[in-house]
Amino acid sequence: MQRDERGPDTAAEAGLPDLPPSLSAARDGDIAVLRLSRPDKRNALNDPTVLSLETFFTGLPDGVRAVVLAGEGRHFCAGLDLGELQERDVAEGLRHSRMWHSVFEAIEFGRVPVVAVLHGAVVGGGLELACACHVRVAERSAYYGLPEGQRGIFVGGGGSVRVPKLIGASRMMDMMLTGRVHDAAEGQRLGLSHYLVEDGQGLATGLELARKIASNAPMTNFAVMQAIPRIAEASGGNGYLTEALMAAVAQNEGEAKRRLRDFLEKRAGKVEKDG
Repeated sequence: MQRDERGPDTAAEAGLPDLPPSLSAARDGDIAVLRLSRPDKRNALNDPTVLSLETFFTGLPDGVRAVVLAGEGRHFCAGLDLGELQERDVAEGLRHSRMWHSVFEAIEFGRVPVVAVLHGAVVGGGLELACACHVRVAERSAYYGLPEGQRGIFVGGGGSVRVPKLIGASRMMDMMLTGRVHDAAEGQRLGLSHYLVEDGQGLATGLELARKIASNAPMTNFAVMQAIPRIAEASGGNGYLTEALMAAVAQNEGEAKRRLRDFLEKRAGKVEKDG
């Protein structure tokens, strides 16, 4: 990947979507970095911010091949902005939850993989947002909670679907019923993060991983994002068929054919363990 020695471009310079002050974005080559930018609110999510996440992820320019999502200040995201907590009738509550679902699906099943960098609070809707990302890097300051049970509400951003896939339904029930909070080490053991790094190292690690991801063949990345979650939910026969179809599509891409020739002609690197 060619790195721009001038440093990351601002959103306007990089052709990234316009965003409200609660979000900030920049671009470094084929990597876009998106930050939750409400540090005084622990990066809590209000509706304008959530809707702008959808604007960002559906409006990425073609040259972006991976995104790093992080939070400014001391926390990743403390969940729903308390100012958004209000009495809603059933229809209003349903519409509000489905809006969050639509936005987070635009992340999980979007055009490019997303690496989340987690530190401080990863709570409620913040955990739901993190679980919609494809790779999660946690700093040791990170902690995870689902306080909805104590607030008299229920998860509404897809948490009841995504969190149990990572840690199991019974552990999610424990978190919601008792208010249990998991620290970064426990979250890593349970599967809430893929990587655990020292405080202050999360963004560098996230960018390193994003560059590795961006160097993959785009169609393979797309197939991984779009097919694997659906295959995991399919019956065996349907899963095998979907896998075969995606394998045929991915290997037919020009870049995939070039990489295969490099492998067959011994120009490609071997798989080795780091360190």
